[in-house]
Amino acid sequence: MAVERMREPAFGVPAGLWKPVAAVLAAAITLSAMLWSLDVPRMLGVSYYPQQFLAVVLALTLPLTFMIYTPGRDKRSGAMPWYDAIGAVLSAAASAYIAWNYPAVVNQIFMRPIEAWLPGIILLLLLLEGLRRSTGWMLVIIIVAFLLYAMFGNFVPGRLAGRPQDWQKLAGYMAYDVNGIFGLSISVGATIVVAFIFFGALLGATGGARFFTDAALFSMGRYRGGSMKIAVAASALFGSISGSAVANVVATGVVTIPMIKRDKYPAHKAGAIEAVASTGGQLMPPVMGAAAFLMAEFLQVSYADVALAALIPALLYYGALFIQADLDAAKLGIKSAPEEDIPNGWAILGGLHFLIAFALLIYALFWMNWQPEKAAFLACGSVVVTGAIFGYDRVRASVRALSATIIEAGEAVVEIIVISAAAGIVIGVMNMTGLSFNLTYALVQLGGGSAIVLLVMSAIVCIILGMGLPTLAVYVLLASLVAPALVEVGLPPMAAHLFVLYFGMMSMITPPIALAAFAAASIAKADPIKTGIASCKFGWIAFVIPFMFAYSPSLLMIGDTTSVIWALVTAAFGVWLVSSALAGYFTARLSIIMRIVFAIAGVLALIPTDAFTGAVYTDAAGLVAGIAAMAYAYVGGKKLMEQAAS
Repeated sequence: MAVERMREPAFGVPAGLWKPVAAVLAAAITLSAMLWSLDVPRMLGVSYYPQQFLAVVLALTLPLTFMIYTPGRDKRSGAMPWYDAIGAVLSAAASAYIAWNYPAVVNQIFMRPIEAWLPGIILLLLLLEGLRRSTGWMLVIIIVAFLLYAMFGNFVPGRLAGRPQDWQKLAGYMAYDVNGIFGLSISVGATIVVAFIFFGALLGATGGARFFTDAALFSMGRYRGGSMKIAVAASALFGSISGSAVANVVATGVVTIPMIKRDKYPAHKAGAIEAVASTGGQLMPPVMGAAAFLMAEFLQVSYADVALAALIPALLYYGALFIQADLDAAKLGIKSAPEEDIPNGWAILGGLHFLIAFALLIYALFWMNWQPEKAAFLACGSVVVTGAIFGYDRVRASVRALSATIIEAGEAVVEIIVISAAAGIVIGVMNMTGLSFNLTYALVQLGGGSAIVLLVMSAIVCIILGMGLPTLAVYVLLASLVAPALVEVGLPPMAAHLFVLYFGMMSMITPPIALAAFAAASIAKADPIKTGIASCKFGWIAFVIPFMFAYSPSLLMIGDTTSVIWALVTAAFGVWLVSSALAGYFTARLSIIMRIVFAIAGVLALIPTDAFTGAVYTDAAGLVAGIAAMAYAYVGGKKLMEQAAS
């Protein structure tokens, strides 16, 4: 029997009162991030701790979880009950109190004054409830488990035993220490993420999002399997801005999935290709998901370094997806998109001004070495100016529409900021108890010092921990729990963090809990598990790439130019061969034997030259065998076409 959601009382704070307040709070989140990122307080001679700014942002954000979400996790539309109003006021008061008293209390937290632990206790409890409302129970359970470990870690047997902390010290530490709630995670969420979400909202308001979808239609629609290629291209473009696989599926899938199904493509495969394409958007430079910005902070490198390292793996990811889409379309006889669905080229030219924003963003990030949030707001300014002057498809954004994006962006980041604040609890517990060192030691010991064993174990742990969790939460957990162990056995830090990011992302398409695949299945009206299984097949390369760059840092552009080019060429060729084997098609249908030959040659080509002594010979063997197999399949396919024509 279905469980009925808890009904809220009909009385309370009327929607006409709380909705304007929520709009003001949401707008204040965006505006405060903008002022901070542009360094306006310093220009005005105002000085304060960064943690005070972050506490103010949480004072604006946390009340919104009680306003816009019901206890049953639905979006609220009616009156707000009295108990939610109290929750909203208390969460704002606790955060504001910490912001105001931070300089006086921060150096006294280990003395356990009431000014530290009381607001800390209130904030922790309300943060957990806000987290539950916005993301569900899973992340709350994980956070509570970490808090219990912090207090009773001495009862854990073996190497994972921790230093126990009393609850007063724990609450004060989480509320005031730079490694607690107001630490690195929320700093990224409250500045960089807000800036890029605002950028995406402005693109939506000015027609930029529609321009990129139309551009994908125009560029890919005339080729076989055009609808699938449109989904891949549009999702890659939009996903690199949205930073959320599920949001990407919902935003682009409502257009692309029905288009693919109209071409007689199976519903579960239509959902699968959209889910995989949407998930990869968070791995595609120049604008990756929020986790990439946090990675730069963890590694103490510029975001440009992270984007450059992620470029080749992302190109291989989407290359494999494009090849499979093309070959599947050829095998199933799926033609190009209908001519009436393809936009006019002259109309597309009218939206090219949106590329100025991306050019400015890339220039500011890679050449000017600006902070990501500052570069994003520069791009926002470009979108506002060109969108107001030129518009797109005879539509120019009004002042009201542009103003609404300030509120829209603030509401969109509520979940991310709350997750970021909660992630600070995990980092705080790791620092207080020594869990990070203990877990790293335990993983390395279990792996027996073998890099490949540890990589496989880590991949499994990453997928399991990632199930049902949002992207940012997945990365923070994995970067804290798994990445240090990989660095310990010799992986470059960049490779270790990208490894856990990739496998954390794969939880989005891996059953039994595959959020992106399930979202796509609901749009496609397909079976969720079948969609998840098909997603794993389409996204096979994402399970392989991390092992490749773990053994061949050349794929992360680490090393000399010759090594990087060789790694890229052999990897791309291997991707082509294995994709053909999985699709069962090259220039014609492949027999079982030929599929096996293609797969073996592809795997040999994919093995990094640094994997073991003599691996360069496996690359060479894969290239020779692959070229021979392709030539044989091409000649055989040509003969079949001639026979069919005669």
